[in-house]
Amino acid sequence: MSTATEPRKGFFGHPRSLGTLFGLEMWERFSFYGMQGILTIYLYYSATDGGLGLSEGTATSIVGAYGGLVYLSTIVGAWLADRVAGSERVLFGSAVMIMLGHVSLALLPGFVGVGVGLCLVALGSGGLKANATSLVGGLYAEDDDRRDAGFSLFYLGVNLGAFAGPLLTGLTQQQLGFHYGFGLAAVGMAAGLVQYAFGRRHLGPDANVVPNPLPHAGRALVAGGAAAVVAVIVLLVLTGVITPANLATVTVVLIIVAAVGYFAVILSSGRITDVERRRVFSFVPMFLASFVFWSLFQQQFTVVVIYTDQRLDRTFFGWEMPVPWVNSINPVFIILLAGVFAALWTKLGPRQPSTPIKFAVGTTVMGLAFLLFLPWAGGEGNTTPLLALVAILLLFTIAELMLSPVGLSLSTKLAPRAFRTQMVALNYLSIALGTSTAGALAKYYAVDAEAPYFATVGLAAVGFGVLLALISPYVRRLMSGVH
Repeated sequence: MSTATEPRKGFFGHPRSLGTLFGLEMWERFSFYGMQGILTIYLYYSATDGGLGLSEGTATSIVGAYGGLVYLSTIVGAWLADRVAGSERVLFGSAVMIMLGHVSLALLPGFVGVGVGLCLVALGSGGLKANATSLVGGLYAEDDDRRDAGFSLFYLGVNLGAFAGPLLTGLTQQQLGFHYGFGLAAVGMAAGLVQYAFGRRHLGPDANVVPNPLPHAGRALVAGGAAAVVAVIVLLVLTGVITPANLATVTVVLIIVAAVGYFAVILSSGRITDVERRRVFSFVPMFLASFVFWSLFQQQFTVVVIYTDQRLDRTFFGWEMPVPWVNSINPVFIILLAGVFAALWTKLGPRQPSTPIKFAVGTTVMGLAFLLFLPWAGGEGNTTPLLALVAILLLFTIAELMLSPVGLSLSTKLAPRAFRTQMVALNYLSIALGTSTAGALAKYYAVDAEAPYFATVGLAAVGFGVLLALISPYVRRLMSGVH
C-alpha cells in the first residue's frame, strides 16, 4: 500500500503503527480464544452448572459452524475493503463489532446472547483478520528488509493473546461463572480498541484507499442481495430446516458449493494462461490437504475440550485446572518453535522439502496426533495424564508449522494474475471447510466409544498424507516452476 517506509524507530525498530496493530491483534486474539475456550462447555454444561444444557453433539455443531463463519467472513471483509470503505475503516468497524459480540454473550441471556454474540464476533473477526495483515504489509516498502521481521512480531502478538486469553477467561469462568468470562473477553477487546483508536491516525492516508471502488449504482444491488440472503437464512431457521444440531453440516455444504464455484470460475476463465490453469489445478490437492488438516486441528475447540473435561486428569494438590487452559498449550509451542522452523528452512535453502511434501507431512503428523489418544482409550473418568495431552498438542503444533504458514503464501504464488484475491479466498475457504467439519465430526465422538473415533479420524488423515506424498511429483509438475 505504501511506497515509503518510516525510519528505523518507533516499535522495536519498526514503524510506530506496527505497535498499534500488534496491540489490537493481541487483544483481539485474547478475546477470541478466551471466549472460544469456554464456549463449548458453556453450551453443553447443565443449567445448574451455569450452562445451556445442550447435547455435546449440538454444542460442537454450533462451535464448528461459528468457526467456519469466521473464515468465510474474511472474504466479506476483504471485499468491503477493496470495493467500499478501505482497509482501516473496515478494520475499525470490525473491532467494534467484535467487542459488541462479547458484550452480548456476557449480558444477553441464553440462546439470544449466543446467537447475537457469535454472529457479531464471527463477522467482526473475519473483517479484522482480512485487513490487519494487509495494513501490516502496507507499513513497509517492497524492498524493506524489515518486512519479514515485522510480520514475525505481529505473529508474536497473535500468540501472546491466544496464550493469555484461555488462561484468564477460564479461571474467571471457574471462579465467577461463564458470563463473567465472556465479560472479561469483552474488556480485553475494549482495551485493544482503545489503544488502536489513539494510534490509528498514524497509519496514514493510504490505509483507507479503496483500490477498486464499487459504483454507486452497484451498491444498492449488493445491499439488496445481502438482505435477500439474510432473509432466506432467517426463513430456513424459522421453518426448522436449519437447526443448531445440523448447523455445522449446513455450513460445510455451503462452503463446498462456494469452493467449487470459485474453482470453476477461475478454471473456465479466458483471462488465464495455460500455465496459470495448470497451477490452479495443482492447488486442488493442496486445498484438500489443508481441509483435512484443519478438520483435525480445529477439534482442539470441540473434541479436545470434551476430552479435557471428561477424560483428562487436571488435579494438582487438590486444585483442578480449568478446562480452557489446555487451549493455551498450542500458542506456547508456536512461540517456542516458530523461530526454529524458520531457521531450519533458511538453513536448508533449496534443499528444503517441496511445498506438497510439507503439506503431506503436516497432514500425516496431524493424523498421528489423533492416534496417540488410543493408548488411553477405554479408560474411565479423568485418568489421562496431562503430559500425554501436552505431547499430543506438541504434534498439533509441529503439523501446524509444516502446513499453515506456507498455505497462504502458496495461494498467492499459484494465483493467476487476474484472480489473485480469489485464490487467497480459496485458501481461507479450505480453513473454513475444515473448521466446520471439525464441528460436524465431533458429534460422532463419545467418551465411552472413543477408540473407534480416534482410530478412524487419525488413519484417514495419515492415509491422505501418504497419498499426497506419492502424487507430489505430479503436483510439482503442475505447479510449473513454483516451489
